[in-house]
Amino acid sequence: MTDPDFPTSAQASEPLRVVVADDNPVVRAGLTALLTGRDDITVVAEAPNGREAYEAARDHRPDVVLLDVQMPGVDGLAALPHLVTLAPVMMLTYSRESATVEEALRRGANGYLVHGEFTAAELVAAVKDLKEGKPHFTATAAQTLLRNLRGGGADSQQHTEQPPPRAPSATPLSQMQPPVAQSSGRVSGRKGTAGFQLSTREAEIMDLIASGMTNHQIAAACFISEKTVKNHINRIFAKLHSTTRAQATAKWLGVT
Repeated sequence: MTDPDFPTSAQASEPLRVVVADDNPVVRAGLTALLTGRDDITVVAEAPNGREAYEAARDHRPDVVLLDVQMPGVDGLAALPHLVTLAPVMMLTYSRESATVEEALRRGANGYLVHGEFTAAELVAAVKDLKEGKPHFTATAAQTLLRNLRGGGADSQQHTEQPPPRAPSATPLSQMQPPVAQSSGRVSGRKGTAGFQLSTREAEIMDLIASGMTNHQIAAACFISEKTVKNHINRIFAKLHSTTRAQATAKWLGVT
């Protein structure tokens, strides 16, 4: 007799259910072929616009929705607030404008992948991670996110950082910062950080700590393990002479 409180092996191995929404039939077919060709993922529905994406998500209750931005009728951004009530949503699009990335994140997107900036293997990993609550961002979206954490906006001009080149795979945040990050001083309100001597990666992680991210979220955003995040945090705390995240954040932002 099967215990209803414990899944059987068949139940435990059920594939991840995905809805793909994109107005380009070639893109939809390609994504569907890529994802459905695996034992652990299946595309349960396709949609050419935001309205049909919502209807598909409502009817099929997927684990993940892959959503384009620019679609006829109801576009991805318009459908996004409704879709996120049904399933985690990953933006998967050619739209790379900073304002679009920011708006998608504000409306509840759990990640943002720009075509041309990830490999097939990275897409599969992102879909799996999204089901577990781990966000993924390719270079363009990550650069926008990091700039916002440092007090910039969609319309601000970048004088110290150039937009990342179109890359064949996802780029860690550390590769989008200036080569020296001893005292980047670009988080809004940050003051005397010159004496901290943080490395580029440590400054990046300290920015994410100051934004309120957990170790789990930082690991996903930087494409590193949580253990590596903890090791960086230990070094950061030592350099900032702090024992808690709150103390480190206060010193990093210059409010002590």
